[in-house]
Amino acid sequence: MSKGFLIAATNSGAGKTTVSMGLMAALRRKNVAVQPFKVGPDYIDPSYHTMICGRPAGNLDIFMMGEQGIIDSFENKSKTAEISIVEGVMGLYDGMGTTEFAGAAHVAKTLDLPVILVVNTHGMSRSVAALIKGFIDYDKDVNVAGVILNKVGSPRHESMLREVLKDMVPVVGSIPRNSELTVPERYMGLYMPEENHVNFEIMADIIEENVDIDLLTEIAKENEIGRESTIYPECPSPDVTIGIAMDSAFCFYYYDMIDALKRSGARLIKFSPVAGEFPEADGYFFGSGYPEMYIEELAFSPATSKLKKAAEDGVPIYGEGGGLSYFCKTYANAEGKKYRMADILPAESYITKKLQGLGYSQAKPLIPDFKTDLINAHSYHYSLTEPDKDSKFAFEMLRGKGIKDKKDGLIEYETLAGYMQMHPASFPVDVFVNKCRKYKKGR
Repeated sequence: MSKGFLIAATNSGAGKTTVSMGLMAALRRKNVAVQPFKVGPDYIDPSYHTMICGRPAGNLDIFMMGEQGIIDSFENKSKTAEISIVEGVMGLYDGMGTTEFAGAAHVAKTLDLPVILVVNTHGMSRSVAALIKGFIDYDKDVNVAGVILNKVGSPRHESMLREVLKDMVPVVGSIPRNSELTVPERYMGLYMPEENHVNFEIMADIIEENVDIDLLTEIAKENEIGRESTIYPECPSPDVTIGIAMDSAFCFYYYDMIDALKRSGARLIKFSPVAGEFPEADGYFFGSGYPEMYIEELAFSPATSKLKKAAEDGVPIYGEGGGLSYFCKTYANAEGKKYRMADILPAESYITKKLQGLGYSQAKPLIPDFKTDLINAHSYHYSLTEPDKDSKFAFEMLRGKGIKDKKDGLIEYETLAGYMQMHPASFPVDVFVNKCRKYKKGR
């Protein structure tokens, strides 16, 4: 049995992210064990959730994980928590294309979670009732159990809003317009939490003053249910070491991937290529992030030459997004200046000022490592990569652009890197870890 609720919104920008973070912070202040989740293929919001709650956040992405996959994740991660908070994505009923698929409503129905709807009330009074009634009635299988009125202009404005909603839905909070309840953004999303742009204590103060946390907890308790799920195995004693690049340049990771590597017997060593670190390991894993912001540091980092030597020695190495650009021969900055990178893959990469890939990806594997016929992943990048003509690819894209000519995943030595950002539901974690074991035994 696990209880929780999903924070949704009428649209992006209504305030669900800051409300979710503020609620997590307020509950943690009360020493409540909160398990955070995020709908969709997001890295940044879960990193904030993890910092606030003190436990790894989970992604709930039906496209990549399937319905049973998100049920398993929710139940396994929630079993040691007192309450779970799921942050939605976009508007409540937005999904892939014109469907609900993989959106917040789809997740809420799959998990049978009550929805708390965040509404930006700026410039509205009586019209808020029509808006919220539409969200309540649009899909009766979605349980809109309460609303949080955001960006309320004054006590009189709040009184009018509560009056028109009094017979429709519980108002569990009314938050005044406040510049301190925001998280600054840049071109690929929010700043990372370790960059210290957010005061979680102020967030918690604002939520405690303006939201009925006891009512929210009661709504979650009233909807507590049991779900049939597969129990995740315990992590075995590690018998192989994998270095995982984790710093300001390489910071986009699903916590599910980290957990899956550990459950496959890997001991993970975090290191910073920007700082010149490169630990001895049996394999290396590079997520995406912002290498373009540290391109000069990476070009002259001792880690870069050591990574090339490791690849030539046959160490299994995997990278995606920014990791792909780092593995190339060169990486050019926004002004076109080229910097020598790890020179493992036969390709050159360069950052652009225009978004080059965003959205769900689907591919057919061209190598035997992948045991499934289809790979469901996500892509989000501003860079372009030009491979040599004789480059070897690992994937044929069925949805999404890939690197070039509907192909993705460049292969050289035992190194694989592409633009697709994968969840362990598709990525063959066991195969990768076993390759690291084989390398360890052969040394």
